[in-house]
Amino acid sequence: MSQKVLSPQERSAAARARLLAAADELFYAEGVQTVGIDRVIEQAGVAKATLYSAFGSKDGLVRAYLQARQAATAERMARELEDRYDTPKERLVGAFEVRGLWFTEPGFRGCPFVNASAGGPPGGVVEEAALAYRTWLHGMFLDLAEQAGAKDAKSLVQQLVVLHDGAGISAWMDCDPSAATTAARTMAAVVVDAAIPA
Repeated sequence: MSQKVLSPQERSAAARARLLAAADELFYAEGVQTVGIDRVIEQAGVAKATLYSAFGSKDGLVRAYLQARQAATAERMARELEDRYDTPKERLVGAFEVRGLWFTEPGFRGCPFVNASAGGPPGGVVEEAALAYRTWLHGMFLDLAEQAGAKDAKSLVQQLVVLHDGAGISAWMDCDPSAATTAARTMAAVVVDAAIPA
């Protein structure tokens, strides 16, 4: 049985995917600032030239890594909220339960955008990607708050984002995902109920 011969485009796409998978694992576990491209290339099992042709530079790879993390987070959050909760108000609180599921996953090391931003220089691809993620996060909560009929949706969003961030840091640093999830969900319910009376 002969193996399928890949076209140059298919080989390029496969190598790009291996690089991105290696970057995702190493950058998240050890840090964007710590992991050099040689380690990513070695783990991906590709030639160094492949990184440059696929991403242009380490910055290009970091951008792709963070964009992929944001896309996966947004897709999973939207799917889980849709599947688990019926109303926008329930989804505002439910977002903390969904986030709590990630806290318990093996290898959880906090927010990849916080981690990538720590110790990095201002400006550049990390700051750009982190800003895009923060815009998405605020927008997700704002859409739900407005749909739920919050009188001061922006104020509610600011409070929920603080709870979201605090829960993620606590779950990671204290290695106690259940406490972080319970506390954040409980406080979110109080804040949401105050902003959106039944």
